[in-house]
Amino acid sequence: MPNLTRHQPATTPDDLGRLFVERANAGDVEGLVALYEPAAVLAFPSGHFATGHAEIRAVYQDLVAHAPVFEPGAQEPAIVSGDLALTSTRLVGGAITVEIAHRQPDGTWLWAIDQPNILG
Repeated sequence: MPNLTRHQPATTPDDLGRLFVERANAGDVEGLVALYEPAAVLAFPSGHFATGHAEIRAVYQDLVAHAPVFEPGAQEPAIVSGDLALTSTRLVGGAITVEIAHRQPDGTWLWAIDQPNILG
């Protein structure tokens, strides 16, 4: 069963992609939501956007209900400028993810904007 009470934080922007794969494969919806800022925006393939934890949670509840298996892709090193970072991964099959991460006051990182599927 997923650990819904304590989740490892992302101490670098590059941690976010790895934590996503681990939590998605574990079916840990709350762990996935915990990777995002409270007002984050998540785009999804149907051309819609989920804004905030409640809407992002609904997207991931639907996703994990289908029990997909995620494979780690080829993650590019994050490009960091101050408290912002651009993260990107080329997924198996050629799609590319692009995210903007934001350093939190405690030094951890969360995604603020997530575009998980840009065709490569």
